[in-house]
Amino acid sequence: MAEGPRTRFVSDVPGEGDDAVLPFQVDALDARGRAVRLGPVVDAILHRHAYPVQVSRLLGEAVTLTALLGSSLKFEGRFQLQTRTNGPVDMLVVDFAAPSQIRAYARFDAEKVAAAPQSGDPAVLLGTGHLGFTIDQGAHMQRYQGLVPLDGQGLEEAAHQYFLRSEQIPTRVRLAVAEEVVVEAGVSRSRWRAGGLMVQFLPQNSERQRQAEFDPGDAPEGTEKQAFAEDEAWVEVRALVETIEDHELIDPAVSSERLLYRLFHERGVRVFDPTELIEKCRCSSERILEMLQRFSDEEKQAMLGDDGQVGVTCEFCSTRYHFPPDELK
Repeated sequence: MAEGPRTRFVSDVPGEGDDAVLPFQVDALDARGRAVRLGPVVDAILHRHAYPVQVSRLLGEAVTLTALLGSSLKFEGRFQLQTRTNGPVDMLVVDFAAPSQIRAYARFDAEKVAAAPQSGDPAVLLGTGHLGFTIDQGAHMQRYQGLVPLDGQGLEEAAHQYFLRSEQIPTRVRLAVAEEVVVEAGVSRSRWRAGGLMVQFLPQNSERQRQAEFDPGDAPEGTEKQAFAEDEAWVEVRALVETIEDHELIDPAVSSERLLYRLFHERGVRVFDPTELIEKCRCSSERILEMLQRFSDEEKQAMLGDDGQVGVTCEFCSTRYHFPPDELK
């Protein structure tokens, strides 16, 4: 029989390091979730593309959110986060291949980004459009896609709305991304760090999961709204999560275990085996060649460059591939 996931209670000790997702459970509050801390993985993704700072920070949030959601897959499938909007950053794509591979890129208008506030407000950079989550279980299984509108909110709030509307599970998400300057071998360089936490209220009695309904907006004027009482356990969880400051999510000296201990030690928090993350692209010359061979001869001819070959650059890892015409037949 295969060994199940190990579990242990946490204490105020350093714990595991970067680039790992740590599942946890607080039995006394009927809460479960995951914490993630990203170092070299997110740094490699963001430095490879040399995006403007605001774009890097936004894509870092998307990578962190995808790691939190994608690591919950129980099969070797794919989870993808994608935004399509009218803002300065009109597309974000983050691809997670279970159990641990992640890659990402952003598409943006450089002039619009330069004209945007330097604070890098995600709502301003995204504009309006939608955020999509896609789960692909393989060629013989049906794909699942969930959408949530983006109309003036960032990725954190969009995730809250998605779980409220689609999953109907009380959920809180915290995301943080920052760039720090370090000195290595006497040379200073910047590096990116990111971290996040997601917690959900999952009691055995589903009636306790009830959330306030959306305001229908058509009630007669003067109608008194009925008070909605949230479950006390979830109120406590949410209040604790809202005390998290950004630096606690990205500080190398504050591990995920230590953060969870600070939040829930009075209630007792258990953690499970972490999932290690790696930054890895799935592109290959074979896959790209297979895609190019589907085009017509006329389309292939139009793709030829000055060197007489078809050149293709992977949006995720920036690898450049070249194919002579005879390979495209």
